[in-house]
Amino acid sequence: MRRLLAKIAYDGTNFCGWQIQPTERTVQQEIETALTKIVKTEIKVVAAGRTDAGVHARGQHIHFDFPLNMTPVQIMKAMQTKLSKDIKIVSVAQVKQDFHARYDAFSRSYNYIITKNPDPFNRHYKSSFQRSNLNLETMQSCAKYFLGKHDFTSFSKFNPDIKSTICTISSFEITQEETDIIFKITADRFLHNMVRRIVGTIVNISDAEESPQIITILIEAGSTANKLITTAPPEGLYLEDVKYPSESFI
Repeated sequence: MRRLLAKIAYDGTNFCGWQIQPTERTVQQEIETALTKIVKTEIKVVAAGRTDAGVHARGQHIHFDFPLNMTPVQIMKAMQTKLSKDIKIVSVAQVKQDFHARYDAFSRSYNYIITKNPDPFNRHYKSSFQRSNLNLETMQSCAKYFLGKHDFTSFSKFNPDIKSTICTISSFEITQEETDIIFKITADRFLHNMVRRIVGTIVNISDAEESPQIITILIEAGSTANKLITTAPPEGLYLEDVKYPSESFI
């Protein structure tokens, strides 16, 4: 029995998130169903992180144990034939037997896209804040205050199962490409709704013409009560990539 790591991409529009739910269509359920059809026995997968309904992924990673004598390329092709067109298997690699897709990751990267030109064809893939004053310079200044190691309780949805709310953001860039504003953020870990709340808060600070320095106060408060803290919509959020130590691979 080998442990494998697969990189997958998916369009989250028609999924109720990653995690299996009894009566809803989810990415995890479709992946596990595809693997089970291939090996004729139940296969469970573990993801680097869960994505909510409507959130997309270009670089989600999952691990699973695979009993058949097939090459990674053969497994990748076999999985793809069993999956719908809104999921793609990007790659499959063998990893050490004690590897864990969630706990062995040392960085995760997300992108969030806001468009100033919404239309019917991008509404599932880009968010729009039509009544907001999106000042690029102000938002870029905001990003600097999130860098480093902080307690992100103020920017997360409460979860009693999470033991620590400390995260380290190593990179945060906000750029504009034509009519799109792109938030690119990398950290060692993210809390539930953390990226969307950071984006929503930055948009609100720009719109209200507040000083970016207020972010320090919001972080230290450890509370979501401030009206500047809101959760941006799921559309526009992409799990871009997850990084692992090179020694994890065989």
